[in-house]
Amino acid sequence: MSMIKEWRRRRLLRRVRLDPALWAQVTAALPFLGYLNEAELARLRDMAVIFLHEKEMHGVHGVELADDVRLSIALQACLPALNLGLALYDGWIGIVVYPGEFRVHREETDEDGVVHQWEDELAGESWPGGPVVLSWQDVRLGDAGYNVVIHEFAHKIDMLNGDADGYPFAHAGMDAAAWHRALEEGYARFCEAVDRGERRQGRRADASAAIDERGRELPFDPYAAEHPAEFFAVMSEEFFTDPLTLRDEVPALYRQLALFYRQDPAARLAAA
Repeated sequence: MSMIKEWRRRRLLRRVRLDPALWAQVTAALPFLGYLNEAELARLRDMAVIFLHEKEMHGVHGVELADDVRLSIALQACLPALNLGLALYDGWIGIVVYPGEFRVHREETDEDGVVHQWEDELAGESWPGGPVVLSWQDVRLGDAGYNVVIHEFAHKIDMLNGDADGYPFAHAGMDAAAWHRALEEGYARFCEAVDRGERRQGRRADASAAIDERGRELPFDPYAAEHPAEFFAVMSEEFFTDPLTLRDEVPALYRQLALFYRQDPAARLAAA
């Protein structure tokens, strides 16, 4: 089956070509692709073509998925898989795009058996074995350190070993213990800094920026302190969209993410 799939993909790439003007328009709006060399961009382009052919993308609540919207989402989704392969995204096909944040009903039973229900407003969500859901408004707002597409597809990668827990399996050639330790220690230190800063500054947990114990604004989204899975996803956003900051702030974690994704965007950016 794998051989048949590869044959079909090669056949697809021989007969499908992206409009150069469309490619230029979309990539210009994604400045973090600027550190990729020509060979990497060509590979990313081919992966995006295959991704768009194999996944089903649907707009809801009036969202029209024009070619530039579809290509933008595909390129950002494929970037983490650039040197790992699209097999990372096997087992599901759907991507749902809302115009903006969407509501999700939550239900949880506490230790006393009391059921709590509430509504969450989300910019993105990934379901194990199911679709990725995105807010197009947030996709368009993507900037250094914030990228909802990379965030949700990092969750998909995390789910390869079951539910997203923030500790995806190390790849062949990696030191699994060092990988797990970098994630665990990075998460613990970030949570401690956020907690100390909130106590010192009187900041709410939902504040727009995390503050450490010295009152210095941390360069990462405080949402990363919610759960190890969110920490991994937020750090993956940073790794691809603001790699120099991540490398300078958490060098041990950056090195492990470079091994995990088999990319070194900080080095490529510095060289460029």
